[in-house]
Amino acid sequence: MKLPTRRAPDQAPPGIVATARVDRQTRTLLARLQPGDIVVLDHLDMDRATARQLVDAEVAAVVNVTSFVSGRYPAQGPEVLLAAGITLVDNVGADTLGLVRDGREVRLHEGKLFVAGEEVAAGDLLDQRRLARELGAARGGMTTQLENFNHNSTEFLRREEELLLHGKGMPDLNVDLGDKAVAVVVSGPDLEEELRGIKRYLREQRPILVAVDSAADVLRSHGHKPDVIVLSSPQSSQSVETRLSAKALKAAGDVVVLVDRGAGKTPTDSLERLGVRPLLFETSASAEDAALLLAAGGHAALIVGVGVHATLEDFLDRQRGGLASTFLARLKVGPRLVDARALPEVYSGRVQPIHVFLVLLVGVIALAAAIAVTPVGQEWLDDLDGLFIDLYERIKGLVT
Repeated sequence: MKLPTRRAPDQAPPGIVATARVDRQTRTLLARLQPGDIVVLDHLDMDRATARQLVDAEVAAVVNVTSFVSGRYPAQGPEVLLAAGITLVDNVGADTLGLVRDGREVRLHEGKLFVAGEEVAAGDLLDQRRLARELGAARGGMTTQLENFNHNSTEFLRREEELLLHGKGMPDLNVDLGDKAVAVVVSGPDLEEELRGIKRYLREQRPILVAVDSAADVLRSHGHKPDVIVLSSPQSSQSVETRLSAKALKAAGDVVVLVDRGAGKTPTDSLERLGVRPLLFETSASAEDAALLLAAGGHAALIVGVGVHATLEDFLDRQRGGLASTFLARLKVGPRLVDARALPEVYSGRVQPIHVFLVLLVGVIALAAAIAVTPVGQEWLDDLDGLFIDLYERIKGLVT
């Protein structure tokens, strides 16, 4: 008799199988991501801010049609993605954007992308060893970037001459910044740590809080309400809603939306549906630089930069505005700007009344102890002792 044989179960194909999210515009793509997605995008030199948004979205892999690190400068995004365990593949070619349909199930294995079992694209797997090698080579490319800085600064100054030199074009805020301390809060890589470092300063001095994009929600999670919110120029009404909560937008005294020069009408329908009437700020500066310029134009006495870009690598890593925008904005702000990382070193806290009382109390006790050991002090103590006894007897008589 022939015994039945057990059929081996079908083995799952190797690699990552997930839904593909495809878009040439990274900002639009970020609004649609779900945990476990395989992202297919076109993003030369992945910056840290975008990388953190991808990590927060909990994507499984990122497939880039171009290079994560082109060699122009040490892009900081790939390191953030690899540290989060996200698979990275780049240089798959621009045709991939047309070959992979958004929402389709795909498989990624050893740098190759499959749709319905058929290979549609292949690229280079980016690991820590390759990344370290490319970042080392890219540091030499910073020289070229700095050589272009003079031209870029001249061009930016030409476009923003009225704004930088005369303060023209800024919206009139309802929140008064004049002669007050202002904290400009940006979703930088160390924002959470910096907020904890200046917690005492924020509690005691209560500066005006100007939040840039998603930093408003970070402030709310730390128990602070942003007074002014500055939003990057939205590509669609959905992008505004997804990167910031409605509670933060409604609670702010002013919501400022940046408008690219010559871009025409900026979609703000989602804000108006929430009952928020945004103020438009036409500028080619980044949202971070625009927030600093608003604080300076509002005659703030002190500007504390929280989460702002502070190093040369940070400036080069930005995808919008660039080094020229930041450099000229910092010149406009001048000596009023203090980095939050330095603030704990120069701010020791405000003296509280209880502290003064305790110092006085300790002084009185020390003085009384010093007098008590003298002959005159002994006589005073004897007199006080008799006085207390007499007072006690009188009170006792009144009670009984």
